[in-house]
Amino acid sequence: MAAVLFPNVSAPDLHVMSFNVRRRFERMTWPPADRWGLRKQRLRTFLGANRPHLLGSQEAMPDQARWVQESLGSTYRSVGLGRGRDRGGEGTPIFYDRDRLEVEDWEQIALSDTPDVPGSTGWGNTIPRIAVIARMRDRATSARFVFVNTHFDAFSRRARRHSARWLNDVVAGESAPLVFTADINAHVRSAELADMFDEGRLVDTWAYTPVRRTAEWGTFNNYRRPKLGARRIDAILTTPDVGVRGAGIDPRPTGTSWPSDHLPVQAVVRIPVQAESR
Repeated sequence: MAAVLFPNVSAPDLHVMSFNVRRRFERMTWPPADRWGLRKQRLRTFLGANRPHLLGSQEAMPDQARWVQESLGSTYRSVGLGRGRDRGGEGTPIFYDRDRLEVEDWEQIALSDTPDVPGSTGWGNTIPRIAVIARMRDRATSARFVFVNTHFDAFSRRARRHSARWLNDVVAGESAPLVFTADINAHVRSAELADMFDEGRLVDTWAYTPVRRTAEWGTFNNYRRPKLGARRIDAILTTPDVGVRGAGIDPRPTGTSWPSDHLPVQAVVRIPVQAESR
């Protein structure tokens, strides 16, 4: 059984995780630890032990998404499709424990000037990038909030700057509390992503929390020993009205290696109950 950073999180707190599960490739990959057949059971062990209420995943192929949901357990469901024109292929699905949460509505958009066109690009990214946006209700507290999960472009700074501005615009247009998970592909404190925090609309849970369960590890370790102080390119952000109770970046392997080339980022948050949610 994998060790757990945040065991037994219960209402009104929510356990949130962002985890790039590393897409499966058909060809042989290097290092050998990257091979899906070798790491899928590690992922199952890790997820089955941790069971966050909310998981924002990245790089999940359809069969991997099914594996993740099965690994979390029978009470979990997911929303989100692939990033291709046919809504197939790699995606950023959201997984949630339906005993605790319900999805009232959701949409998937492209990170481009034509967000409603599946597979569209245009911000400097040649690969389609998508976001899944879900409106959720906490069954235990009746608190309503917005959950956004995405994967910023790995190759284009321009695309990441556009994506950061897009996120700020999304938050500006919302009245409900918001939680954001992503592989942002640049250090969370980098200048190219500064627009995410414009006018204080979002806060970084790692910086905001009163309790850190781990050191600040770099989150892309590529199946190697994690490094302190390396870039934290996976993040959980929230609007300032969300209470942040704890945060952590789990650096430990599951068994003899890691389930992914990224480390999972976790936070325990408390969604405020707005007047209209009572």
